[in-house]
Amino acid sequence: MGSIIRPNLLFKPCKLCQSIRKASGSTRRHEARERRKKEVIQLKSEKGTPAERVYVWGHAAAGALGVRSYLRPERSSQSPVKIQHRPARLRFMDENDIQVYNVACGYGFTLFAAKRRRRHMVLATGINTDSQLGYHEFPKNTGRVLDYIIEPVPVEIPGISQDNHRSVLQVSAGRAHSVFLTEAGVFSQGNNAYGQCGRPSVEGESFHKVFNIQRVEGLPDNVSKVVCGQDHTLFLTKDGKVYSCGLGADGQLGLQSFESVGIPQQVKGDIEGVNIVDIASRTDCVLAVSNTGDVFGWGNSEYSQLAMVTTETQVNVPKYLPFKDCGKTKKVGAGGSVCILLNESGHVHVWGYGVLGKGPNVTLLKTPSLLPPPLFGCNELNPYVNVKDISCGMSHFGAITSVGDLYTWGKGKYGCLGIHKTEVQYFPLKVAMPALTHTVECGVDHTVALCRSFA
Repeated sequence: MGSIIRPNLLFKPCKLCQSIRKASGSTRRHEARERRKKEVIQLKSEKGTPAERVYVWGHAAAGALGVRSYLRPERSSQSPVKIQHRPARLRFMDENDIQVYNVACGYGFTLFAAKRRRRHMVLATGINTDSQLGYHEFPKNTGRVLDYIIEPVPVEIPGISQDNHRSVLQVSAGRAHSVFLTEAGVFSQGNNAYGQCGRPSVEGESFHKVFNIQRVEGLPDNVSKVVCGQDHTLFLTKDGKVYSCGLGADGQLGLQSFESVGIPQQVKGDIEGVNIVDIASRTDCVLAVSNTGDVFGWGNSEYSQLAMVTTETQVNVPKYLPFKDCGKTKKVGAGGSVCILLNESGHVHVWGYGVLGKGPNVTLLKTPSLLPPPLFGCNELNPYVNVKDISCGMSHFGAITSVGDLYTWGKGKYGCLGIHKTEVQYFPLKVAMPALTHTVECGVDHTVALCRSFA
């Protein structure tokens, strides 16, 4: 029997053949790597789309968090949840394929501007004793109107329906009134005792269990933002003008008089002729930012919020606030006694009276003071991290960084800080959430965050 000849063992290839084989092998390996890269990229594009998530925490007893099982446990052995110390996912939105893009926290209630498929809507949950969430009869035709709503329900707004697909642009919430900015106009409902809903108040009018949503008249057609204070409302237009209505006892309307106003009127003072791009007011102090980064203020100054321009406790006309070393201001926030600003460099400054984020020994600042960037995760390993957005509640703050981390500090009543405690937090502390935060709304005693998650 003849032997089997194996050429690769008997003959040594020449250098040219070796180089050809080597090149051929390298080409194949290169092609394989490219195929793997394409496969990875394709896999990422299919599986890597982030999902929108809503997280809630804080005071749950009135239904403001919208988690039904907190107040009506699924098991008889479970007790109702009155305080939620940590962020909890509002699964109602996921289960109903609802995407929330704007949120507002009132006094014990929450409003959501959302979209389901092509339909825009407003959902609401929490306290409804002044019809701030609308008229909700349950079961229908029984005359039983709900004072408290424990799970998000639709709010009927004229002109916003499934037929015309008009958008809800923004929502805002006060102590007991709600305002909606839509493509069909500005609408309001709830308590109008001081004209905060944008219509004249009526003596003896009842706001309990009524359908009183109405379009706000007397406004230009280019309103770009609405802000509800405690019992007043502010309207910002695209060309930088500010209008106000409601309670004016502390000068929060900026209309020279301290009287209440029902029909929105233009605010002038130092902001007349100035292009205002942002306004903020949680209670009765108002801050405004111009397109050049200047800050203006009016309203209550009992806690030194406006101490740089007055020694009085109230300012009833907008005043320019001569801040120093704050840079160009991008956004502001005004709480019950505390204030905050964010500049274009991503730095945060605070002032006022309360827990400001500068430790237990600093409770009063008459001028803005910088919170050191390392408090928000900026360090040698992450030198480019800065703050992108801020929110100011009644007595607590929220700040979102450029990497999607959320930091909170202030008074932790009812767990509104989301850091598993109700005590005071003197410095910004990161909130543990399995998602990247892009919007946060700090209310009176609860907080809502809109996030993006890959899980």
